[in-house]
Amino acid sequence: MKKINLKNILKKTFKKKNKKITKKSKSKTLKKSVKKRKIKNKNLKIKEKKIKEHSSKENKITENISNKQSNFKVSRGVDQKPEIKKVKVQASEKKEYKIKDYVVYPKHGVGQITEFKKTNIGGIDVESYFLKFEKDKASGMVPVNKQSHLRPLATINQVNKCISILKSKPKIKRSMWSRRAQEYEAKISSGKIYDLAEVVRDLNKGDDLLVDQSYSERQLFEKAYERILSEFQIILDLSLEDTQKKLDKALKRNLEKQTPKPTEKAEMATDENLVEAAK
Repeated sequence: MKKINLKNILKKTFKKKNKKITKKSKSKTLKKSVKKRKIKNKNLKIKEKKIKEHSSKENKITENISNKQSNFKVSRGVDQKPEIKKVKVQASEKKEYKIKDYVVYPKHGVGQITEFKKTNIGGIDVESYFLKFEKDKASGMVPVNKQSHLRPLATINQVNKCISILKSKPKIKRSMWSRRAQEYEAKISSGKIYDLAEVVRDLNKGDDLLVDQSYSERQLFEKAYERILSEFQIILDLSLEDTQKKLDKALKRNLEKQTPKPTEKAEMATDENLVEAAK
């Protein structure tokens, strides 16, 4: 009988197990390596795409710059001037106003249309109204296509509404005077009769002569007052004194009583002397 060697038997069994383990481990490592390669390939593809996009953008930018430079060089080298299309005749519009009509021009007030002429301005025939402002002793010209800046005189109903505005209580804001002055100036330059009435009402001090009033405040009041006075005079067909009385009555201004004329002052002085002599 042969002797059984335990060592050999154990070695053989362990070798078989190790062979099985190595086969499994090798298969796992292969799978991992394949996955890693796939991920690397994907990353490489993404990078290549980004590089291509970036390069295409750069190419477009360089092309645009080169085109601009080439156009600039051509324009500088040849000294090409842009073609200017000359308009020989002004865009025509229907005339809304006639000669001798009174019209309100927002920046200057009431004016009368004296003429209607075609004038050549910069090689263009311009149809325009010629206005005369009697108060300022000035004249102006307004093209027909800009006649929307003008407005006709107010109606009698609008005048009555203005008088009711003048009689109402003033609405003075608590903001700084500089801001309020800008608002008043904008209302006056708008040329709207209701806005003018509001400015006159808010800046009116009535019979309170002792109330402090700045120079700019007085200027704005007088400007608005004169504008509305001239318009009322033409609409109501009254004399300057009568229209002024009507306005002062609405504003509750009786300045004539408080500020006597120089002749009245002299008469009062003589009366006082006579009284003293009699005593």
